[in-house]
Amino acid sequence: MTDTETKKSISFEDFRAEVLQDYKIAITSRECSLLGRREVLTGKAKFGIFGDGKEVPQLAMAKAFKNGDFRSGYYRDQTFMMAIGQLNIQQFFAGLYGHSDLDHDPMSAGRQMGGHFATHSLDENGNWKNLTQQKNSSADISPTAGQMPRLLGLAQASKIYRNVIGVENNSNFSVNGNEIAWGTIGNASTSEGLFFETINAAGVLQVPMVISVWDDEYGISVHARYQTTKENISEILKGFQRDENAKGYEIITVKGWDYPELVSAYERAAEIARTEHVPVLMHINQLTQPQGHSTSGSHERYKDADRLAWESEYDCVAQMKKWMLENEISTVEELNAIDEQAKKDVLEGKKAAWSAYVTPIKEEQKELVALLNTVASQSPNKVFIDKYVTEVAAIKEPIRKDLLVTARKILRLIIKENGKNSLSQWITAYTEKIQPKFSSHLFSQSDENVFTVKEVLPEYADDADDADGRMVIRNNFDAIFSKHPEVLIFGEDCGNIGDVNQGLEGMQEKYGDFRVCDAGIREATILGQGIGMAMRGLRPIAEIQYLDYLLYAIQIMSDDLATLQYRTAGRQKAPLIIRTRGHRLEGIWHSGSPMGMIINAIRGIHVLVPRNMTKAAGFYNTLLETDEPALVIECLNGYRLKEKMPTNLGEFKTPIGVVETIKEGKDITLVSYGSTLRVVEQAAKELLEIGIDAEIIDIQSLLPFDINHDIVKSIAKTNRLLVIDEDVPGGASAYILQQIVDVQNGYKHLDSKPETLTAKAHRPSYGTDGDYFSKPSSEDIFEKVYAIMNEAKPNEYPELY
Repeated sequence: MTDTETKKSISFEDFRAEVLQDYKIAITSRECSLLGRREVLTGKAKFGIFGDGKEVPQLAMAKAFKNGDFRSGYYRDQTFMMAIGQLNIQQFFAGLYGHSDLDHDPMSAGRQMGGHFATHSLDENGNWKNLTQQKNSSADISPTAGQMPRLLGLAQASKIYRNVIGVENNSNFSVNGNEIAWGTIGNASTSEGLFFETINAAGVLQVPMVISVWDDEYGISVHARYQTTKENISEILKGFQRDENAKGYEIITVKGWDYPELVSAYERAAEIARTEHVPVLMHINQLTQPQGHSTSGSHERYKDADRLAWESEYDCVAQMKKWMLENEISTVEELNAIDEQAKKDVLEGKKAAWSAYVTPIKEEQKELVALLNTVASQSPNKVFIDKYVTEVAAIKEPIRKDLLVTARKILRLIIKENGKNSLSQWITAYTEKIQPKFSSHLFSQSDENVFTVKEVLPEYADDADDADGRMVIRNNFDAIFSKHPEVLIFGEDCGNIGDVNQGLEGMQEKYGDFRVCDAGIREATILGQGIGMAMRGLRPIAEIQYLDYLLYAIQIMSDDLATLQYRTAGRQKAPLIIRTRGHRLEGIWHSGSPMGMIINAIRGIHVLVPRNMTKAAGFYNTLLETDEPALVIECLNGYRLKEKMPTNLGEFKTPIGVVETIKEGKDITLVSYGSTLRVVEQAAKELLEIGIDAEIIDIQSLLPFDINHDIVKSIAKTNRLLVIDEDVPGGASAYILQQIVDVQNGYKHLDSKPETLTAKAHRPSYGTDGDYFSKPSSEDIFEKVYAIMNEAKPNEYPELY
């Protein structure tokens, strides 16, 4: 039996109590929206975006939502979160104020604006909770339709848990794959490509997904006629409707103000998705938005009088109230009493949230004022300090910025005085205490972070033969799939042919098409599949065929995956591995190395750049021992190069954040990564012929970067630095230089200007000549190094040109 067993018949009194409880939640949520707007307009909160007008359909959805299910929604779902017991009044306002304490704002500890919701999948130590025993919400993001790709993966996880031997009994994450992934989206956001890509992919995969479109006819001020063909999303998606001849969707349309029909529709949708693993589209139309899109404007500016009158009459809460009275479920007096109590409860919850938010800061304000008064009493600048102290003490509702701005300005006035030390120490201690509230958990802080995994070297038989690099990666994947039943890989051409470079040859036949599978040409949802499945305890490897194609998915990587641990203050994680290949290719569209763009867009994801397949295989082995997401970029021109076959496949581990010196030298340090290292090595051989002894360092890991500061140790010996990169000028090379010169203080040891050698600013032209005239060649490297040595020793190395 499943969670969708037919409910036993209940008495009218029980039914009535349930309906009244729903109404109480709806009216409470509405009051939160109304009062929340006022808190923004009076300046206590910075911005507000609320769920008013969507309360009743969210109540119906919550009734069908079971333990183990996941929500992937957007910033209108406050009523739903209240209905499943995961959001109360005080927490609602704590989120609005941006309270940086997770105990008060469990959604994000003030890191996201109000209206962005999440539940805790992890405990305080970063360990998984039992997700089947709680109602789950994946952490929201603001980018429109950005929640859709993740929704696909959350739903696919149920498919995997139901069908893959070895993971089906993982009781922390699934009960026979019975869980539904519930998505919500505004009607205007269905215009986004991510929506259509996800809709198509879910139909192909046949996953248990219920997507609700909240349709109030507008996207901010823009009417549906500018958003959607026929102004009707369910109408234009009719071709996805399943029938007896073809799989597809169940499409259900229901009015957003019709409480009994909504309850019935959501029960039906849940039954279909949960038992049959069929996706369902719920088009909830005739909804309203009583306060407009957000606190940034008024909807009276773009809605005419007729529309506003209609919205007043067909407001879903008003219609629910009307239905209750017409069906004698309640009386006017009873409902009015509920309304009045809700106003009181919301006001009290708001006051409690504000007090909890501002009281600690006021205590810190008193502490600072007392210290500053002491400092002033001993200072010849007392009159100036007193002015600052008076101003900061007069702030009735201070924020922490106010305190630090004042303290730091006064510090300048007493820089040569005795009181400087006490104030300096206060500023330092205060910053160390407060800064983590806004900066922690960009990466994992659990015992499974990447720095806990120790290096394990590859081992080789004495008579080990050379093999193609692709065989090393393939055989290592074989070992991984055998060792880790929760690992699966998917992407374009991954399955049947074993990827375009045969790195997965024979794996689908051996492990089945649920674990090694092909995917359509849809990079964003390939990433989304990985994010969602990783959030539910699986260990997916999402393959993006070429590095250039990563651009299709960079928004999902940047806004969703990279920020997940940070925006939940460490209470959700998605240890997804992204596999791709690139570097030193030919032609505009398959040769890009946009590393600067990538590393600056995806802080929160590790970026690994192995120079060969053994190193790459070691990174996969390492990552599967951690709980962090990473991008692994294999060298496309390395699959046919020869490497020794290790005997400890699946066990050797490449350390993350550790560089490797692959040639020692004394005259200059050459720093690079990936395929370009082979060009660097060739140049170094030629330089040695004329007496220039270069040291070569393989970065291996761009994020994190050289955690042991081994590069600066090399520079201390050679006193010269050249960074070689095939990204555009100022791309990854600028980041690498910043790390070496700024973070590692490499400038202290330099006798020559640190330099970079990069690709040209344009995309590489096609063919071998295109590569030669676009990206660094061994001659370019030779001459660049020679020019550096010419400047240092002109007599020994006269000018070439």
